[in-house]
Amino acid sequence: MARQTVDGKGPLFSVVVVAYQSGPTLARCLAGLAAQTFGDFEVLLVDNASTDGAPQAAAKADPSIRLIEPGANTGFAAGNNLAAREARGRWLVLLNPDAYPHPDWLEKLASAAARHPDVSSFASLQLVADEPGLMDGAGDVMTSAGIPFRGGYRRKETPKVFEGEVFSACGAAMMLDRDLFLRLGGFDERFFCYCEDVDLGYRLRLDSEPTLLVPDAKVEHVGSATLGVRSDFALFHGTRNRVWTFLKNTPSPMLWWSAPLHFAVTAGLFLLHLRRRDAGPVWKGFKAAFAKADLASILASRRQIQAARKAPAVDILRAMALDPVAFFGRRIVIRQWRGRRSGGA
Repeated sequence: MARQTVDGKGPLFSVVVVAYQSGPTLARCLAGLAAQTFGDFEVLLVDNASTDGAPQAAAKADPSIRLIEPGANTGFAAGNNLAAREARGRWLVLLNPDAYPHPDWLEKLASAAARHPDVSSFASLQLVADEPGLMDGAGDVMTSAGIPFRGGYRRKETPKVFEGEVFSACGAAMMLDRDLFLRLGGFDERFFCYCEDVDLGYRLRLDSEPTLLVPDAKVEHVGSATLGVRSDFALFHGTRNRVWTFLKNTPSPMLWWSAPLHFAVTAGLFLLHLRRRDAGPVWKGFKAAFAKADLASILASRRQIQAARKAPAVDILRAMALDPVAFFGRRIVIRQWRGRRSGGA
């Protein structure tokens, strides 16, 4: 499945797939990688203590797959971090086991990296698997209230989705400079899963590193194939981690006005969950976000992140959707890329 580069230094791409009970989708995901028109990559498959045997069967069927078995369910965040440390590629390419890449996916990402040598982070266009014509996501969006969402989720695919700057990349199918990923500390392992990709994308922003959407680099994504979109697990971790992402990363010049907005929108969303009768795990997630020990740890991270911030707060705001409730309708927010800006603090 993988080829080494001519200079013998290893593959250009390290594709990481973190699997947990992914048997129904993993085979199709790996088949999509085997069919790539671009061959300069390796595959690292992390098995988070699955009991279905699918990762082991895949590695046995294709000895080029590097199987990593931490021996426990370490979560999406820690699983990717582990693989990143062992990867040999210049670029780290993350792919969910329920995401099925088009044959030219890696080729399009490689082409984008060549066109934009000053960019280190790229997002794919995600389509809804088995529902032709529907998008699963065109980059992640962050509102001025600090509420993230996947732009274009379940909207009709449109040619208006152009190559340009998005707030951050969805971790289901993204590409990032491996050295940069490691320098920033990778994913925050306290998150376990959910919002860890937005948190990383926000930290990239604070480091003055933009993310570009490559709309012709396509994958078909099931989404929450293992855990469910509105499972108690997803609602708990999504709520807690969304608050942590906001607290860690919002620049101080923005925090004084965005904090009341953030918690007002959060309260409104909680009312919606009450109507849906699934507010229990949401409330537990919100309380967990403010648990004394965890909150102290998050605030300590905030101090470090903000002290190292390179990007002016105005640049962070420019990359957001100004509408605090832009998540209604899953608005797509892509900005024309004109190269890096330089500015004050």
